[in-house]
Order: sequence, then C-alpha cells, then structure tokens
Amino acid sequence: MSHPLVDQLRFTRSEFLRGVKGISDMDARKRILPMNCISWNIGHLAWQEQRYFLYFAQGQVLFPNINQEFAYGAPASTPALQEVLHAWQMITAAADPWLDTLTSLKPEEHVINKGRPTARMYGNLLQRVIYHYWYHTGENMAIRQQLGHTHLAQFVGNIDRQAPYRSEGSAGRQQKRTRAAKGDG
Repeated sequence: MSHPLVDQLRFTRSEFLRGVKGISDMDARKRILPMNCISWNIGHLAWQEQRYFLYFAQGQVLFPNINQEFAYGAPASTPALQEVLHAWQMITAAADPWLDTLTSLKPEEHVINKGRPTARMYGNLLQRVIYHYWYHTGENMAIRQQLGHTHLAQFVGNIDRQAPYRSEGSAGRQQKRTRAAKGDG
C-alpha cells in the first residue's frame, strides 16, 4: 500500500490531467499575460517531479532540456503540447517506483543534494509538489475560461473514492497485514 501522501500526489496528478483534457495544441500554447501558457505549466511540473523524485531521490535526469526550459525562473516559452506531455508522462512513470518505496520513515529523511544533506525532507517535497499541482490546475482552468472553453472539469473530482483520507498509521498497519499474509512478517 502506498504512503498516504503518494496517494494524494497521484490523485492530484490525475486532476491536473483532467484539467487539460481535450485542449488543442494551439490553445495550450496561448499565453494570457502575465501567466505562462498551459503547455509551459505541464513542462514546469515535469521539471519539479524530475528534480525532486528522480534527481534528488535517485540521481537521474531523463530530460536535461526540461531543467533548462521549465525550471523556476526559466524564460516563458510556448512548447508543443505533445512534447511536454510525453516528457511529463515519462518522468512521472520513472518516479512512481521510487514513490512506491516510501514508508512512514522516508518522508522524514533529509534530501541529499550533491552529496550533502539539505534542510528539506522528502515529505516536504511531496507536499510542495502536490500544492504546486493544485496551483497550476487552477491557473490552467482560468486560462481555459479566458479562452472561452466550456464544459470544463469541476473541482475536485471523486476524492472520496480515488484518494480518501487515511492516516499514516493505517498505511503502516496495512503494510504489516500484507507482509503477514505473505508470510514475510
């Protein structure tokens, strides 16, 4: 069973994608100043997941160009929707196996960057990514409204079924029951 924060991240990702479903490449590239365009926002969240869950956690960088083009403070651009969606999908798929290894203790570990511990903990990074997704989900919906899109996704999806609240303790108890049932514990 996944850590509760990982479940929330996955639900948040699905809501982010629901918010861009059906958008054309042309509309995804439109900027309504001072905001970035929707396709840039997708690349930006790919950058954050790659930075936190691949580079910090595993020392991997799948898409070096994502680091230059979509980092915090990077210049605005209007990338092709399919390119950034592909990078986002590859990065999140590569992050998922590591996220699945999180136990109740890992989120309290400090992130190591370039061989040195930092003040940030993995749990804080998870929360930062979740909240960042919600920020850009709202921004993307505002952009779509400004573009005249109708029949947009309603906030907040079926959280009760897809990512209901569960305590960290319940995750640990479920993991122990699973191990016991398998004869591992």
